[in-house]
Amino acid sequence: MISKYLSNLTSKTLFLVVILCSVSAVTMAQTSEKLYESANTLYQKESYQEALDIYKKIEAQDSASVGLYYNMANTYYKLNQVAPSIYYYEKTLSLDPNNKDASYNLAFAQRMTIDKIDVLPKTFLQRIDQNYIKIIKFDTWAIMAISASILFVLLFLSYYFSYVSTRKRLYFITAILALITTLFSFAFAYKGYDFAQNNKPAIIFEQSASVKDAPTPNSTEVFELHEGTKVFVLEQVGTWQKIKLADGKIGWISKTDLKAL
Repeated sequence: MISKYLSNLTSKTLFLVVILCSVSAVTMAQTSEKLYESANTLYQKESYQEALDIYKKIEAQDSASVGLYYNMANTYYKLNQVAPSIYYYEKTLSLDPNNKDASYNLAFAQRMTIDKIDVLPKTFLQRIDQNYIKIIKFDTWAIMAISASILFVLLFLSYYFSYVSTRKRLYFITAILALITTLFSFAFAYKGYDFAQNNKPAIIFEQSASVKDAPTPNSTEVFELHEGTKVFVLEQVGTWQKIKLADGKIGWISKTDLKAL
């Protein structure tokens, strides 16, 4: 009797928790939407700082989106804040790589930077890697690899148990294609994961940042970077991060001088 009562009580409690969570989520979504509309109105009235303050509140609620990042980037650009504008254009493109407006505006924002980094020329294979393979995230490649491997198993079993020669031939050919797709997808997933782990993009936020040849304050400065420059973090030692530029230069910088994307 007691166990039945407790069971009913637990079920009611869980039901109430689900209802409260749902109501809370809907309320938060409505609040974020109203704030977003309010910020957009302020932006149109050229009240950029007030609009930015509201955009930041929305971001703090974990309500980030392509539209929010894009509007924040535009607002920072209007306020002549180079590093944050580039940072949020990059954030926009990380969620939507084909966003032409963000790419176009990013190019304008980058013209405001002091550092002019010459990008190393890419080989034919590197261009294919960047324009076709890396445009798909590594977890998507992993899902494709798993799906293709399952398809391969099913096709191979169909080939093994089939007694009709035409079907057997068809199952064999498609199974081979599925196997090739599996291998390539796994290779691309691993390559993408390795690149993401060892080449984490970041934006310099300090007006002037010293890059040294070793992760110590007294080491020799090898070059200097300025706000808005994009770098890639290779590793970290204490409060120092090893970075690489698009032109191949490498050095160590204080992690407080940049912000990871």
